[in-house]
Amino acid sequence: MELVYYSDYAVRLVNTEEPARNKDSLTSVEAVRELFGPSMQAARRATDADVTRFRSVRSRLRAVFTAADAGDESGAVDLLNSLLLEFPVSPQISGHDFRDEDGRPKWHMHLAEHPSNATAGYAAIASMGLAFHLTEYGVDRLGLCQAPPCRNAYLDTSTNRSRRYCSDRCATRANVAAYRARKRQEAGRGTAPGGTPGGTDRG
Repeated sequence: MELVYYSDYAVRLVNTEEPARNKDSLTSVEAVRELFGPSMQAARRATDADVTRFRSVRSRLRAVFTAADAGDESGAVDLLNSLLLEFPVSPQISGHDFRDEDGRPKWHMHLAEHPSNATAGYAAIASMGLAFHLTEYGVDRLGLCQAPPCRNAYLDTSTNRSRRYCSDRCATRANVAAYRARKRQEAGRGTAPGGTPGGTDRG
């Protein structure tokens, strides 16, 4: 498993909140456990206390995306480094769960965290995954959706670094809004204040 895979944990957590819409789905221990996915044993350690702790980590991870989206590379790196120092992991070679067609282990890098609670374990994985993504692809690959009011985080994996939206739905909504705005501008330019097309004085 590539280590950059873990960067999705950061996106998943950040997007549990939509500040502009005043929405927050991280309101229970069940919501915390769902973030880990079905195969994560660490989810079983989650308690009600982790809800508040997860929200704190979420704010710090969103700050990383916000800095990156604003072009503040050093700021994004500094914020992420502080998370890495607070929530360390131990990279290990693993292969016991995956076998090739000949039955040999398919060796891959795995992040082994040693947390005191569920939040520390998730934060360690999310931060390290995001760090690998940042160093592999660049700070400008971390973004926030440009379709108002959505500000969901995303990881740009496009070949030409052109992604601006978190989803196809937001991209379509933004394109429709831009199209309608252009039509309004064209209509405004084509009609004079007195109501005559093209602004021609017919008097």
